[in-house]
Amino acid sequence: MDGQDEAGYDERVPIESIPSVCQLRVHDLAEDFHVRVVRPMPALSRELDAEVERLWQRAASRVAAGGAGTLFNGLVFSADLITPHLIAGHLAEFRRIVAQMERPALFKTLRLRPLAVCGVVSCLDGVVIARRHASAVYQAGMWQLPPAGSVDGHAVDADGTVALNRQLLDELREELGLASVDVDAPRPLCIVEHPGSHVSDFGMALQCRLDGPAILGAHAERGNQEYQTVCILRREELARFVADTGALIVPPAPVFLRRAGLL
Repeated sequence: MDGQDEAGYDERVPIESIPSVCQLRVHDLAEDFHVRVVRPMPALSRELDAEVERLWQRAASRVAAGGAGTLFNGLVFSADLITPHLIAGHLAEFRRIVAQMERPALFKTLRLRPLAVCGVVSCLDGVVIARRHASAVYQAGMWQLPPAGSVDGHAVDADGTVALNRQLLDELREELGLASVDVDAPRPLCIVEHPGSHVSDFGMALQCRLDGPAILGAHAERGNQEYQTVCILRREELARFVADTGALIVPPAPVFLRRAGLL
């Protein structure tokens, strides 16, 4: 396939409706792909660790002051290698991820490519879309497809296998208040890597058995406060919404919607 290289990039998709992004790296996946932790977290020098901590504390204070929640320094998966058959990496402190987001030049040293799961939840009434808080540590104030979240240590089995479906369903319950029985099995779409932040979003389609009002009701009753707005867009509204929203929609969202056959 044109554009494939040794890193496993299968295509590069220009998103014309998002002027701030020239290209996204889109990784296609084989049916037998798997994700594994293959090495321990590397140590940091004293100086680098101090800078990471400074940036972490700055971001945590900003997020707390803006009402977007509290940052927790857990372990998250960072991809060292992404190919169609294997995504291999290590667990890293979330504070390192945040520090690299705060100061992108740290990528030269930290080399972090955090993997996140992103659901495309559709139902008979449309597709779920939500807006992030203006004080969020990443992509503040932008529209995205929930649920979405970093792949953390709880998704890693004893043998190092990373259970992405389990992570996505955990995010579904926490963010939208939906249970695993409310949706069909997640269907992998692709991975979209942002060239600036190096965040790699793993998109998965979810067909929900509930209607739009029931989904919004579940979010209001049991979901968390990660988003300031959650709504259902009819399928015929999606193209216009993406075009009108422009740079305020997260770059992977249009790619995932197209891969899911919704755009």
